[in-house]
Amino acid sequence: MTRQQALAAGLSAKAVRWRVESGRWVRLHPGVYLTTPGRNDWHTIAAALLLHLGVPSALSSRSAAYLWGLVPSPGPLLHCVVPTSRRPDPVEGVVITRARHALERTHETAWPHRITVEHTVFDLAVGHPVDTAVGLIALACQKRLSTPRNLRVALDSRPTQPSRRVLYEVIGDVAGGVESSAERRYVRDVEQAHGLPAGRRQEPGPRETRRDNAYDEVKVVVEIDGRAGHAGWRAQQRDGHRDRRSAAESWLTVRGYWSDVHDTPCSFARELEAIFRSRGWRGRGRRCRRPGCDVGGTGVEG
Repeated sequence: MTRQQALAAGLSAKAVRWRVESGRWVRLHPGVYLTTPGRNDWHTIAAALLLHLGVPSALSSRSAAYLWGLVPSPGPLLHCVVPTSRRPDPVEGVVITRARHALERTHETAWPHRITVEHTVFDLAVGHPVDTAVGLIALACQKRLSTPRNLRVALDSRPTQPSRRVLYEVIGDVAGGVESSAERRYVRDVEQAHGLPAGRRQEPGPRETRRDNAYDEVKVVVEIDGRAGHAGWRAQQRDGHRDRRSAAESWLTVRGYWSDVHDTPCSFARELEAIFRSRGWRGRGRRCRRPGCDVGGTGVEG
């Protein structure tokens, strides 16, 4: 609570002072009090900071991402943003950014005030590999915090966003069913780059499961296991049960890993080409632009 809020609620200046001096309230910032001493969790500290900075101000970057559930922890520093017209004093442990679009990119109803999901995603993508953006965009859509359309609209308003063209492609991939950076690399660097047939993404499988990439013509499922998505004994057991259920319906499950799509996409494509042809595919793969690619034997991807 701020001093102004307390006075507006009917407390006198003397009553406010007595609560602070007696220890019933704790002063967190000038004119900002913790009315329940001991409750100094991250959310309380973040809300107190915004009360101290006043309106308009909003949590941003990793702090906003934590509130939206896009990252598992808020990190050691609080991040907030204010319009360029404001010049707040520095606060220890806080990164204060002045931005021209701070107010229009702040969510209208969320408390503590924070930058919208869409702009938080693109803020965090700056200075990081595209894989980071893939994960954030996919997670925002999976959690139903945003949609590909809303993400495109936000990106339209950020003409100086680094890797903007690639980010539009990422949004399109996520809209098509890609759910991780490993899956995007598979679609782009293995399937499309080598002229393999286009799979159906995130298709329903046996017993309410989903298949990363389903190829109906040859009854092959290609599952892309990212670095963390399928780790652990329980996950391996679950995947094994799912593979056996698919096999009972004559589907062959092929599992690819991060190293396959990141380090050796051409070798993975060559293996898939052989598998598809052994199950009736009459097409041919093609060489991509990577040096040494020997998929298909003729033709180079344009």
